[in-house]
Amino acid sequence: MLQAAMWGAIAGSSLVLGALLGIFKNIPNKVSAFVMAYGTGVLIGAATFELLTDAVKEGGILYPSLGFLAGATIFILAELMIMKKGGHERKRSKTSPRGHSGMAIFIGTIIDAIPESVIIGVSLIEHHSVSWLIIIAIFISNFPEGLSSSIGLKKDGYSKKKILLLWSVVMVLASLSSLLGYILIDPASTWLVTTIGAFAAGGIITMVSSTMLPEAFEEGGPIVGFISASGLLCSLILTYFG
Repeated sequence: MLQAAMWGAIAGSSLVLGALLGIFKNIPNKVSAFVMAYGTGVLIGAATFELLTDAVKEGGILYPSLGFLAGATIFILAELMIMKKGGHERKRSKTSPRGHSGMAIFIGTIIDAIPESVIIGVSLIEHHSVSWLIIIAIFISNFPEGLSSSIGLKKDGYSKKKILLLWSVVMVLASLSSLLGYILIDPASTWLVTTIGAFAAGGIITMVSSTMLPEAFEEGGPIVGFISASGLLCSLILTYFG
């Protein structure tokens, strides 16, 4: 239980690290785009090699397929709601985002963070050890989100102290979500565990396709394709040795 809470907090801590950079440093757009592109590759690999492959191997094709489609659908519905509230750029790396709504960004980040963190707890149930691939993927992908969103919150008039408090709350929620995933999910319910894994994979693939990768290309140019492929290769290597 302590491991689940600890690893959930570690994965979410990059939001705070990104926020610190976003508040106190001026990061070039291309650097943020490259970080985002690499995180995109790692996340695609984590969703494919770790979550989907394991789900289909252990639970067949039906429940993982339904879970995957449900995760994709719910993320898109949440994204549409957030867009209407002004939080559509919460995953973006622009140094001068427009149309930000600070609280919408905060809520949107929670929507992203909780399912990802639950999977950390689930991975501890399934493998009796933490999934390094999931931890690294979440950590890398959260960093540019914390970086870019903090710039938006600052432009909305939020104080540095309040911005850090908001991201600290998200990190705590990530820790609690991982803990609850470990406590509440019955490891004997194979269909439930595999569905949750596929659900998270669907949300991750949809998220990187609609937000992270397009923005990375917009800011970084064609080279982000190679950087993203490098992140995917990193996932494959981690899966192989893991």
